Amino acid sequence: MSAENSITVDVVSDVVCPWCFIGQKRLDKAIAAASDVDVRVSWRPFQLDPTIPPGGMDRRQYMLGKFGSEERIQQIHARIEPLGEAEGIHFAFGAIKVAANTLDAHRVIRWAGAAGEDAQNRLVRRLFQLNFEEGANIGDHAVLVKAAGEAGMDASVVETLLPTDADVEAVRNEIATASRMGITGVPCFLLEGKYAVMGAQDADTLADAIRQVAQAKARGELETVAD
Repeated sequence: MSAENSITVDVVSDVVCPWCFIGQKRLDKAIAAASDVDVRVSWRPFQLDPTIPPGGMDRRQYMLGKFGSEERIQQIHARIEPLGEAEGIHFAFGAIKVAANTLDAHRVIRWAGAAGEDAQNRLVRRLFQLNFEEGANIGDHAVLVKAAGEAGMDASVVETLLPTDADVEAVRNEIATASRMGITGVPCFLLEGKYAVMGAQDADTLADAIRQVAQAKARGELETVAD
């Protein structure tokens, strides 16, 4: 495909955000629908709660502290579950025992971006599955190393780097940059680094945005779209 018919999509996301998992599925559908556009996806970090300790917290206690009651938590889950089912996601909220700090997960996602074509997409999908469908602790280094290997990364390199401070500041700086851009909730889809689609929009909306930005880019009118 020509360069004029290609765009970049940066997805600002957190792998413990259920709406981001739904957004990932809808983005896949949108890219398939806008098949005449070459879409290159990169995943950018965001932390819903950076105050969670590195070892994580008991998820039930964390959710109670955040939402106040079991009834409220069940209402939230009941709203999300059917939307997930519609996208082929089988949310297993009851299986999630640990509310994880996702800083290390974002470090591995960052490394995946340099690990060959589509490794980052594969890793992000796997981390969503592990957290939401299998109840795994995605703050656990062993879980992250195994997921990295499944995504086609060199698991031994990831295993060596995770206990160090490698890219901790780089990830925190990216999160700070998203905040300065005014991103306060996720997912946020940044098309060509200029045009933002906020929230887990339906696939048709995303596909339309992809086509419009690609067409505007081809005409040299992208700044108009961004305004």
